[in-house]
Amino acid sequence: MSHNSKALKSGVWYTASNFLIKSLAFITTPIFTRMLSQEQFGAFNNYASWQSILTVFVTLNLSATLISARYDFEKDLNRYNCSMLALGACSVLICGVITNVFGAFFSDLFELSRSYMNLMYLFLLFNPAIELFQSNERFFYKYKMSVLMALLLAVGTTGLSVLLIFIMPDRLLGRTLGAVLPTAFLGGAIIVFYIIKGKGIKLSYWKYALPICLPYIPHLLSLTLLNAMDKTMITKLCGSEDTALYSLAYTCGMIVVLFLTSLNTAFNPWLAEHLHSGEYEEVYRFSKKYILAFCGLAAGVMLFAPEALLLMGGESYMAAKYVMPPVAAGCVCQFLYTMFVNVEQYMKKTVGMAAASVSAALLNFVLNLVLIPKYGYIAAAYTTLISYLWLLAFHMFLVYRMKLGRIYDYKFILGVIGVNLAFTGIVNFVYTNFWIRGLLLLIYIGTFFLVLFKYRKMIFTFIKRRKVSE
Repeated sequence: MSHNSKALKSGVWYTASNFLIKSLAFITTPIFTRMLSQEQFGAFNNYASWQSILTVFVTLNLSATLISARYDFEKDLNRYNCSMLALGACSVLICGVITNVFGAFFSDLFELSRSYMNLMYLFLLFNPAIELFQSNERFFYKYKMSVLMALLLAVGTTGLSVLLIFIMPDRLLGRTLGAVLPTAFLGGAIIVFYIIKGKGIKLSYWKYALPICLPYIPHLLSLTLLNAMDKTMITKLCGSEDTALYSLAYTCGMIVVLFLTSLNTAFNPWLAEHLHSGEYEEVYRFSKKYILAFCGLAAGVMLFAPEALLLMGGESYMAAKYVMPPVAAGCVCQFLYTMFVNVEQYMKKTVGMAAASVSAALLNFVLNLVLIPKYGYIAAAYTTLISYLWLLAFHMFLVYRMKLGRIYDYKFILGVIGVNLAFTGIVNFVYTNFWIRGLLLLIYIGTFFLVLFKYRKMIFTFIKRRKVSE
């Protein structure tokens, strides 16, 4: 099977499994919004936001080095993985000790008790093993075990969270334990697997990885802050109830990120192979179709977002529906700049990535500080969109400076950005007009099936190839 077919096949499976996983999250969200008070729901989202921030900072994000390490250490990749897990564990344990020694300071900073901070570090200790294993599987298009593992983790986390909320007096603690314990169990099993397969640790691999991942940390930390800063600042400036409203609307709007994550798991290895072989024209041609497909999916999410919000939270959360259009538009920008980040990551040019992300996070912080007190939590969605636009422009410039601008069509991308922003404004307006939005939905659905009909032969060919290969 060709690399293109393998990439497409793995992409389809990752997308399908991610949809199933996220559907579990959406199915149970009404339970969480109704069984937890708005204050508890906001508090858990504050916990989750800090966890996502510390995941980047504390774990060093060592799996990001695999895009180049898979070629440089192809014959000793298991030992490399084992070495990365050991390095990550050292970082987590050191940071965990510091946090506990200065417990009062960090508890006040995070607005979390010591027990919740320790639960967070338990998650941070084991989750990198899962990410590392799945990254290895994706780079070699071995999707079956990774998909199965993701499904088991999602079912375990969702099921245990719901169960503990019902049976524990402290429902917030039950929600948190349900999110941590399955990850600890599965991550522990993977660590044992890599200890056996890797047969030791090689310190030279630490020296190889650290120059790549250390500049990558401020990059990913800043990106995480872009996603999490809104919630933490709304909690500080407006309170937990507004955080709950924003968080649920943000979650519904961020379903677009599901497409991004799923597609990028297949696109990133495919892009690395084509850059490695110098097939730039193939990347140039394919990227246009790739962008259009994603934007088409994002447009559908924008149109259906209010119904998702009503389903997930009920009438009490409908005031936050205007958060979703700018959030979805920001996700399109996030998708576009990720394509450029993939190139920078392959070229090991991570310092520029860090500069771009830090500047975007600072811009977001300043805009939040000025606009949230004046316009409320909805302003946070627009500050994030502006920050993502800045980030995209920065990464486009970085790749152009590498003399790799020919990989993507810059004029085409700028046109896509313009259409995306215009459509955001239109959708935001028609949320209040049932008939106009209904007409747009009919046009969208009709176009969707027309595209499926036009490319039916390619789809059927892919399905036949998949059956033969299996």
